[in-house]
Amino acid sequence: MVAMKTLSRTIAVATVALIALPFQAGEHLAVVERALTDTEIDLGPKGDSVGDLLTFANPIFDAANKVQLGTDQGYCIRVAVGKSWECFWTLILKDGQITVEGPFYDAADSVMVVTGGSGKYAGAKGSMKLHARDAKSTSYDFVYDLQ
Repeated sequence: MVAMKTLSRTIAVATVALIALPFQAGEHLAVVERALTDTEIDLGPKGDSVGDLLTFANPIFDAANKVQLGTDQGYCIRVAVGKSWECFWTLILKDGQITVEGPFYDAADSVMVVTGGSGKYAGAKGSMKLHARDAKSTSYDFVYDLQ
């Protein structure tokens, strides 16, 4: 009977551990952002200028760009006219959130730093590569490499 109770407790603990599995070091997460709400706010001299603000809250889809997995939200500040923005945002998924920070280049891929996470992604660090899927910048590939 004691062995049976011990086995039952072991199974219960194992089940809870499986339900709450954190991300695994080396996890690769690929998603697509559809840039539907991007709004540039002209805060400096008229036109593209240092200090302008870009805000967004967009849907996030699986790598095939078919199933919505969550959303993101954040902002970017123009730091180099015609070249780059400095951005901060949160990827919001069912199992948790991932935050990133870094440069968003106007005409090149960007690599940002994963600064943390919550839920399944608590303690996340690593990088996120951003790639425009088209010339009009209507959607982006985000590839998270978590450590």
